[in-house]
Amino acid sequence: MSSVVHHRTATVNGMDVFYREAGDPQAPALVLLHGFPTSSHMFRNLIPALADAYRVIAPDMIGFGQSAMPTIDEFDYTFAALTDVTAGLLEQLGVDQFAVYVQDYGAPVAWRLATRSPQSITAIVTQNGNAYTDGFVKEFWDGLFAYTENPTPETEAPVRGALSLEMTRWQYLNGVADPSLVSPDNWTIDQALLDRTGNDAIQLALFRDYPTNVALYPQLQQYFRDSQVPLLAVWGANDEIFGPDGARAFQRDLPDAEIHLLESGHFALESHLEEIAGHIRGFLARATS
Repeated sequence: MSSVVHHRTATVNGMDVFYREAGDPQAPALVLLHGFPTSSHMFRNLIPALADAYRVIAPDMIGFGQSAMPTIDEFDYTFAALTDVTAGLLEQLGVDQFAVYVQDYGAPVAWRLATRSPQSITAIVTQNGNAYTDGFVKEFWDGLFAYTENPTPETEAPVRGALSLEMTRWQYLNGVADPSLVSPDNWTIDQALLDRTGNDAIQLALFRDYPTNVALYPQLQQYFRDSQVPLLAVWGANDEIFGPDGARAFQRDLPDAEIHLLESGHFALESHLEEIAGHIRGFLARATS
């Protein structure tokens, strides 16, 4: 059955990379790239919902989920390095053209894949995956950018709060009209992985590298203008990390972008799985036909 999900591990640059895969290997590829602080686990329900029509691949980034977690001395935790590993996995799997679904951290990885190899991306689905400064909710980002500009014990202390159980739970429940739709397994699993020895240093390194993603935006937006890549935004409108202005901004460079604002938060798949899956199926059928 095409909806059967396989849980696999490949070796990329000497490191184990865990990924979920389903669907016909000959079908068009759809790559799902997760955000912070989660893993491909966030796509556990979406994968079988799309696998009848697509070869769906969802990797865990290095330092996340079931993939390898080398120390900061053993691996350069930057978004460029995470992209290198993702590209290496796709090359191993023989995937040279694909649609991509991005959320949070998955966005800057996909944006690097797209700007490095524009012809490889057939379509983009972004779910609270930012590409414009319009999307940054000031109250959330001020503290993080203060830390990246001047990493000191004083600026680090509030940022460490993002690694706490309280904050992980908040990311799942904030902005969700019916919290009973969101399984507590989400933040329990994410927090257990965040709490691994040495993982705090990994996450802080990625926080410090985040401005490189913003610096990429002008090049990325030029890519949008040049390619007119088909884009669907299915966006939790109540997200207090990446606000709805981040979704609307795509139409500045991609006038035909399809924008859907959902009554949900940062992890909108937890409350709006069927609606998002329906939008994706219709969009990809139109975009890649």
